[in-house]
Amino acid sequence: MAKVKKQKNLQRRKAIAGYIFIAPFIIGFIAFMVMPLLESLRMSLSSVTIYPGQGGFVLDYIGIKNFKDAFLVDSEFNRFLTEELSQMLIQVPTTVIVSLFMAMLINQTFKGRGLVRAIFFLPVILSSGVLVGLEYDNSLLSGLEAYITENSQVTSITSVLEQVLSNSGFGTRFLNFVYDIINNVYNVVMASGVQIIIYLSGLQTISASMYEAAKIEGCSAWESFWKITLPMVSPMVLVNIIYSIVDFFMRSDSDVMTKISETMIIKMDYGFSSAMAWVYFVAVMLIIAVFSLITSRWVYYYE
Repeated sequence: MAKVKKQKNLQRRKAIAGYIFIAPFIIGFIAFMVMPLLESLRMSLSSVTIYPGQGGFVLDYIGIKNFKDAFLVDSEFNRFLTEELSQMLIQVPTTVIVSLFMAMLINQTFKGRGLVRAIFFLPVILSSGVLVGLEYDNSLLSGLEAYITENSQVTSITSVLEQVLSNSGFGTRFLNFVYDIINNVYNVVMASGVQIIIYLSGLQTISASMYEAAKIEGCSAWESFWKITLPMVSPMVLVNIIYSIVDFFMRSDSDVMTKISETMIIKMDYGFSSAMAWVYFVAVMLIIAVFSLITSRWVYYYE
């Protein structure tokens, strides 16, 4: 009885500590995000008239017309949204799997391990400003890219592979899937830094005695991965799936995000842009719910 009571007290203290850690986010969300979300929802159901000189706007309720226009009238939104979802189905699983094996690799004991870990996490730091500037604002790199495109038949990483494997007998659909993964290697590596850190935190909680016992019992490294490593880091897999989905849909080069921004800023159509934003938001939440439901069935939680 005392042991059960002690466990309940421990779980309660852990829960309190967890709520304390997320309290700043909850307070910030309530203070700064709830009102803009409600205002955006009102705009999506209204025709918004802007008065720049007076610094205000007027909302005329029109129901779900903006949502109908997004699906039935606009010629780009559906296409952009479909392409975004198809790319997500490739990049998110690839990122989650690649980051797991990278984390397992740099979790090994070897000289210079700290340096290697820093290198793997470096893209996350650089992508916050320096690398983005090199990608989009560097005239030298832009000129080199244009010159290579004009004077070379190799237009992508997979151009040579396409020439070699075109007559190999593999299915075209399978090869296209492989090509998409290879062409997205840069994006996968750039998006894997946080996931690697999360996986490392899970891998380092696994006791070495479990692997030693498995080795004594005759388990191979492959069997140890499936029976020990993967079940023990499965909660981190779920976290990384959710994080990767959100990170993918929030990237700055998303066609859907670009269209929403241009509709709001350039065309000044706040109602239609709000409707598209809400459709995008609901689609992302549904995808997260489906992936979480599927993944949570085999997540292993241990004390």
